Amino acid sequence: MDRTTEKDSKYTGLENMPLSELLRNINNEDKTVAGVVEKAFEQIEDLATIVTEKMRIGGRLFYIGAGTSGRLGVVDASECPPTFGVPFDRVVGIIAGGDGAIRKAVEFAEDDTQQAWKDLTAFNINETDVVVGIAASGTTPYVIGGLQMANEHNIATGCIVCNSGSPVAAEAQYPVEVVTGPEFITGSTRMKAGTAQKLVLNMLSTSVMIQLGLIKGNKMVDMQLSNDKLIDRGTRMVMAETKVDYKTAAKLLKEYGSVRNAVEAHSKR
Repeated sequence: MDRTTEKDSKYTGLENMPLSELLRNINNEDKTVAGVVEKAFEQIEDLATIVTEKMRIGGRLFYIGAGTSGRLGVVDASECPPTFGVPFDRVVGIIAGGDGAIRKAVEFAEDDTQQAWKDLTAFNINETDVVVGIAASGTTPYVIGGLQMANEHNIATGCIVCNSGSPVAAEAQYPVEVVTGPEFITGSTRMKAGTAQKLVLNMLSTSVMIQLGLIKGNKMVDMQLSNDKLIDRGTRMVMAETKVDYKTAAKLLKEYGSVRNAVEAHSKR
């Protein structure tokens, strides 16, 4: 296996580099990420297809990962309910070491090949679900073990990795390999690799939710109205769809709880 994420940075003497040069070089490396994500388009489409199929029959999407990769999965999962109005348990992010590892690294948590399956079984995982392992290196034992056990239980598996020919990708039925190459700081996969994983996660969850009918036009009609900014946004969306004034739209939104429900209720009047 060629672990390009661990190869030496093409930059050196970073501690002596002027700030402007540091920033420009980091940005130059970041510019390469979208291009390599594009090369994995067909793999992303295959993964999004199976996730959509499973979620249409009531299945759930699980992300498993360690460190930065695990945190990215937790972030994507946690943003689905407020954005798309899905229940909090439809997309679940699990990080090695438990939720405490989101803020503080848990030593050796990623090296336990058994723990991911234990974490998944706590959610009564079954054949309608999909497990996506996220691992920049593609070698994380926690993720490998979780995917192996999911496969043994006839559960669809995918992955997002940043090296080619990795053990994680070998276990995944629907692998996504986004080969980002050496990092600006050698081995610091929170940088380009993390950015690439975030882009793929955005594409995956957003395209799935759109296909499930949770966006109308280009609007988040099922978003949770959890703060004044979102209530104002929702009110203006209702105004645009129904042609009522702001006060009336706000009243409809408050009464029916979502943009979709408010618009539908108004159309039946």
